[in-house]
Amino acid sequence: MWMGFQDDPALRWRHGRSATFNRVQRFNVSVVRTTVYWSRMAPRRPKRAANPFDRAYRFADLDEFVRNAQTRGIAVMLTIWGTPKWANRGKGPNVAPRHPKDLTRFARAVADRYNGTHPGIPAVQFYGVWNEPNLGLFLTPQYNRRGKPVSPFIYARLYRAAYAGIRAGNPEALVGIGETAPRGRRTRLGAAGKQETLAPQTFARLLARARPRVHFDAWSHHPYSTLGTGPRQRMRYPNANLPLLPSFEGHLNEWFRRKLTPIWITEYGFQTKPAQRRGVAPAKQAAYLRTAVSMAAKMPYVQMFVWFIFRDDPTSTWQSGVLYRNGRRKPAAKIFPNLAAQVDGRNRVVKVRSGTRRPVVKVPAFEFAARGGPRAKVYSNIKAYLEGKLIGSSQPHPVAARPSGFVRIRTPIPRVVRGREYVVSFELSDRHGYRIYRYLSIGGT
Repeated sequence: MWMGFQDDPALRWRHGRSATFNRVQRFNVSVVRTTVYWSRMAPRRPKRAANPFDRAYRFADLDEFVRNAQTRGIAVMLTIWGTPKWANRGKGPNVAPRHPKDLTRFARAVADRYNGTHPGIPAVQFYGVWNEPNLGLFLTPQYNRRGKPVSPFIYARLYRAAYAGIRAGNPEALVGIGETAPRGRRTRLGAAGKQETLAPQTFARLLARARPRVHFDAWSHHPYSTLGTGPRQRMRYPNANLPLLPSFEGHLNEWFRRKLTPIWITEYGFQTKPAQRRGVAPAKQAAYLRTAVSMAAKMPYVQMFVWFIFRDDPTSTWQSGVLYRNGRRKPAAKIFPNLAAQVDGRNRVVKVRSGTRRPVVKVPAFEFAARGGPRAKVYSNIKAYLEGKLIGSSQPHPVAARPSGFVRIRTPIPRVVRGREYVVSFELSDRHGYRIYRYLSIGGT
C-alpha cells in the first residue's frame, strides 16, 4: 500500500521545503500527492497548449516538487483541478471548461512534462482528475433547476477529457477517478448561500451510467470520519467513510462491472486540539492513525493511503498534521514511520502465471532515474526465497531504468508454481555506488 502525505504549503511553497522533504523521507513514505491548479499553471491561454514547454505555463514549483520526491525514491501523485477564467468565460475554478479539449491539452502537457523523457524532469506515476467533484466547492452545479443531479455527468466529460490527455502524454501512468468526499446529500438543498453536495455513492452510481463509459485504474476517495470522531465511526449509505469502504467496493464493482476496483485513499486524517477546538487530543490522533492504517491494510483493494497534512500551517484552519506549526512532533509522528515501512508500496506484490521460468518483474527505482536521467544504468544483486529457503541468486548485467522510474529485472526463480509465494530481495545500485533495497512478493497463479 503506497503511504505518504499531501502538504502543498510545506512541500511546495514554504522556505525550507527541501529540508522538509528530507524529514518526510525519514518517515518512510512511498508517495506524496499534490494538486495541480490548472488556473495557476496556465493563467493565460497557451499558444500550443499540448506542449509542456509553452511559455504560458508556470511549472517551476511543480518541477521542484517532483524532483524533490523522485530523487528521494518517493512516487508522486498529481491531481488536476481548477479551470482558468479564459477557459470558462470568466467563471470560478469550480466551473468546468467550456471546451473539454482545453483540459485534454493541459492534461497532455502535464503528463508529457512528467513522463521521464525530458532531462532534469523526473516521472510522475499517479494522477487524479478533479478534487472532490461531489461538492459544489470544487465542481458546480451539482443539480439542475429541477433538482436532478448533474455533477456526475459534468464530471464524466471532465474526466474523459483529462484521461485522454494523460494517456497521450504518459501511457504508463495510472489514473484514478472520483477523488470523492465522504459526505453529501441525496437531493438538492436549494438554500441560498449553502453548498450543494451529492453523496459519494450516489455520485459513483450515476457516473457509472454515463456514456460513453469511463476508463480508470482506481477509484480515489477521501473517507474522513466526522470531525471529532474516530476511524470506526459508521456513516449511513450513501455516504462512505473508512468502515464503509467494503460496501463501497462492492457497489463500485457492480456499477462499473468489474471484478475488483482498486481504491486509493488520497486524503485522510484527524484534526487535533487545541488548534482545532472540535478535534481530538494529539495522543488520540496517534491511536486513530494506527487503527486506520490497520483497517486499510486489511482491505486488499486499498492500494494507497495519503495523510493530509504533514505539518500544521498558520495560513490554514486545517490542523491534521503529524507536526505542530513549529515543527515539533505530535505523538502520531512517532508511529507513522514504522506503519509506513510495514506497508511500503515500493515492495510490491506481483502475480505470475504458474510455469513461468525466471519471471521478469518491474521494480521501483525512482532515485536512479531521477538522478541519472533516462536510461540510467542500474546494477543488481538478487536473491529468491521460498518458505525462507534460498532457491536462487543472480547478479545480472546492468539494466537501464525506464523513464517511469521502474526497472525490469529477471528474477532467479527457477519455475513459478501455482499457490506458492516467493520473496525476492533486490539490492540495487548505480554507477556512483548509491544503494537501495526492494522486496517483492511473487505469487503463482
